[in-house]
Amino acid sequence: MEYVIEMLNIRKEFPGIIANDNVTLRLEKGEVHALLGENGAGKSTLMGMLFGMYRPDGGSIKVNGKEVKISNPNVANDLGIGMVHQHFKLVHNFTTTENIILGIEPKNGFSVDTKSAAIKVGKLSKQYGLDIDPHAKIEDISVGMQQRVEILKMLYRNANILIFDEPTAVLTPNEIEELLKIIKNLTDEGKSIIIITHKLKEIKAIAKHCTIIRRGKYVGTVDVATTSEAEMATMMVGREVTFKVDKTPAQPKDVVLKVEGLNVMNNKKVLGLKNFSIEVRAGEILGIAGVEGNGQSELVEAITGLRKVEHGVIFLKGENITSTTIRERIRKGIAHIPEDRHKRGLVLDYSLEDNMVLEIYNQPPFAKKGLLKKNKIREYSNKILKEFDVRSGEGGKSMARSLSGGNQQKAIIGREMELNPDLLIAVQPTRGLDVGSIENIHKHIIAHRDSGKAILLVSLELDEILNVSDRIAVVNHGNLIGIVEASETNENELGLMMAGVNNGGSDL
Repeated sequence: MEYVIEMLNIRKEFPGIIANDNVTLRLEKGEVHALLGENGAGKSTLMGMLFGMYRPDGGSIKVNGKEVKISNPNVANDLGIGMVHQHFKLVHNFTTTENIILGIEPKNGFSVDTKSAAIKVGKLSKQYGLDIDPHAKIEDISVGMQQRVEILKMLYRNANILIFDEPTAVLTPNEIEELLKIIKNLTDEGKSIIIITHKLKEIKAIAKHCTIIRRGKYVGTVDVATTSEAEMATMMVGREVTFKVDKTPAQPKDVVLKVEGLNVMNNKKVLGLKNFSIEVRAGEILGIAGVEGNGQSELVEAITGLRKVEHGVIFLKGENITSTTIRERIRKGIAHIPEDRHKRGLVLDYSLEDNMVLEIYNQPPFAKKGLLKKNKIREYSNKILKEFDVRSGEGGKSMARSLSGGNQQKAIIGREMELNPDLLIAVQPTRGLDVGSIENIHKHIIAHRDSGKAILLVSLELDEILNVSDRIAVVNHGNLIGIVEASETNENELGLMMAGVNNGGSDL
């Protein structure tokens, strides 16, 4: 068998944690090889060593049968290895071409020859079906397009071995479909690909082999075609995982959130939400379904106080909070799991302990006479980290930045749910989580509902909306298309409504 990459018995330690313990992965030429594991299992660390970001403490790496020492990413690039990171490495006010050539700028005399580079970018974009505008600025293009720029960055450097770290975590369903086509194009052109993902459906759709690691240890490599999703999930988590959300019918009580005739501007200064009205009751989960960018963000930001309301009213437990400050809304019982965990969820250079009390650090028992009580903060944060299985090298003392994306997400969810809010707004709560963690988070959300609280769930994952919600409100271009009972609808009906067709859903 011809292997383009062999990572043999790799070991890597960080303070307080063994990230990789004797892990082996072999990549065949021209295949898509999935790397599967729980959040914090050591997947990104393993690939970080292949890309020269870390050095292994033990084991060996072979490229095309020859043992190599990959001391930094430039060495990896020279060996034909490229990586698309989970959080993109792009300069937002540069053009796509400027980002692609950064570090290897072609010269024309003393100046950078962006003109010929843009022509090359255009040709590569066409060859691989990437549809990139060489002159567009990063800040003006979608997340899916930004990811394509990262892919082009590798192709521009003639990479033949491509590593994708959680490539679909931030994409819409449509963008995911497009990305899977692009990956197929790449392998048809002879590229070999390693893809880190938690999504078993995607592994079944594109991968030939799947290597599974659990808590840093190698579990095994399977042939994807002959292995079921359930078998892979069990190997990953170490126990059987249920994909169905177990819940009793909702017992809705008083209205907690009432939104009436809401008009909200989007970032382009046009109405992103138009005359929008919904109610969420205590003891129920209202799901918001829609293609990304159809008013969900504007709705959430209006309710949480992050965006100005042009017209309309927001009531919380009967009280008008339309003009109330963010801190006051939190105090009145609103908690928010944000869409972007880095921008809105965490202060990355704070410890986990400090992040766990961001909203309540100035309240007893965490502060007295203006001084923080560190032991109380530690006690509180440790409780959250344990209950939500947040894994880090140094517990609460770890910097938020040092955690894997999935563990950052679990920390945010734990912090918001620990506030025991009357209204929990959960936006993409399970984005980037493994199946075991998703199962656990869904149980927490259902338990919160059963304790008599109201939940507004915004997700692009239709199966999550269908499985977790009690009622589903569908949005299209900022308009409410209709509201349906989750138990009485299906993906097809929701899909039609998301496209703007009212299929008989009620208006409230």
